[in-house]
Amino acid sequence: MLQRVTNFGSGGSDRPAAPVAPTHAAVAHLSVQARLLRACMRILVKRRLRADPRIDAVRRHLALVGRLVPRPPRGTVTTQVVAGGVKADLIATRASRPDRTILYLHGGSYVCGWPALYRDLTWRLATACRARVLCIDYRLAPEHPFPAALDDAATAYRWLLAQGTHSQHVAVMGDSAGGGLALALMLRLRDEGCALPAVAAVVSPWTDLTFSGASVQSNAELDPLIPVELAAEVVALCLAGADPTAPYASPLFGDPTGLPPTLLLVGGDDVLRDDAVRMAEKMRAAGCAVEIEVWPRMWHVWHMLVRVMPEARVAVARLCTFVADRV
Repeated sequence: MLQRVTNFGSGGSDRPAAPVAPTHAAVAHLSVQARLLRACMRILVKRRLRADPRIDAVRRHLALVGRLVPRPPRGTVTTQVVAGGVKADLIATRASRPDRTILYLHGGSYVCGWPALYRDLTWRLATACRARVLCIDYRLAPEHPFPAALDDAATAYRWLLAQGTHSQHVAVMGDSAGGGLALALMLRLRDEGCALPAVAAVVSPWTDLTFSGASVQSNAELDPLIPVELAAEVVALCLAGADPTAPYASPLFGDPTGLPPTLLLVGGDDVLRDDAVRMAEKMRAAGCAVEIEVWPRMWHVWHMLVRVMPEARVAVARLCTFVADRV
């Protein structure tokens, strides 16, 4: 059953998370598509990463995958922009309102990924949230280690405000490393006295670069996507000697007081499940308006399979409802 923790108010509660009814039947029973895709990813992704974990090999493989990403539907306008020096895609559909913007931060462990890989997701977010989507091509490690990605995210956000977009008409979204980056961005903006976005919504956020969550080991074989034995090497590339407990690198170790309403979605089989759960608990204790949903039998960033898997479609719809109601 879907597990949800909700707090909309100050002070938080020490009560444990209580189970609630699933938002859709797709989360109660694993679909045929999910069963097949889970098996395929274990072979095509996880086994491949274990066989050749070199960054250049991973990037070449993703480039091949990128050719298979379907084109957005007719009426979608994707414009390549430079947001204060940061390259980005600006996506709008017929439903997009010019006064609403989603800043989307992609995943990829801070070492790979780019906006084009997300073009089958971002147009859906633009339509369902009735907003433009700015998906930035932030700099990657090891060529550009921490805090390069955070610097780029902050630059792009400030560029949006400089263009006349009101902070309360901006949502920040992201997944995996991009989910952790979204939370770190809000910590930094708050610390620098910048107006915060209206809302944040993240999937499978990487909030702890020390990998201290119990799910890293307990879900190591359940998650068909992430080979946890490569984690230490990836972190070393990302940080280049920086402290992994620094809040801007690992927002789990920061003080979330004052952050805007936030939704965290994570799979029950995700190796980073406890990164999301512990982050939500910390936000809740700080009086933040936070909701977390743990989706049974789902894995890391399952929402990316939105075209072919019903559980992913439900997850994306949940994200969009949360954001659209608050921007």
